[in-house]
Amino acid sequence: MSQTGKNLLVKLIVGAGQAAPAPPVGPALGSKGVKAIDFCKEFNARTANFAPGTPIPCLLTVKPDRTFTFEMKSPPTAWLILKAAGAEKGAAQPKKETVGTISLKHIYEIAKIKKSDGRHADLDLKNICRQVISNAETVGVKVVP
Repeated sequence: MSQTGKNLLVKLIVGAGQAAPAPPVGPALGSKGVKAIDFCKEFNARTANFAPGTPIPCLLTVKPDRTFTFEMKSPPTAWLILKAAGAEKGAAQPKKETVGTISLKHIYEIAKIKKSDGRHADLDLKNICRQVISNAETVGVKVVP
């Protein structure tokens, strides 16, 4: 969490359609004076088109009057890669063990999802693909043509 002028920034990762006032969402927002139930209702409505439980990073801006806005980002790249590979979790020793394989088509589809994020919007799709391939190697997923 950081401060911008008088606005507070809160970073959260919440499962799509699963925001609830219980921990970790409730305490994180309650301590900033935000009604967690208001955030949960809006978040769950905005993530209704995602598969339930998909981790969605959010950047929540809390204004001095305790109103808030939030920006949703695409799911973490490693999660998308593992999902495409059908793996539960990444490799303990990525260079030595492989938990699954994905094709270049998967890489391209993941890159298109990442391009929809504001911070990747200016990047070339080819560069995003390179980042996704590098990320795949890091979690122990082999990329095949």
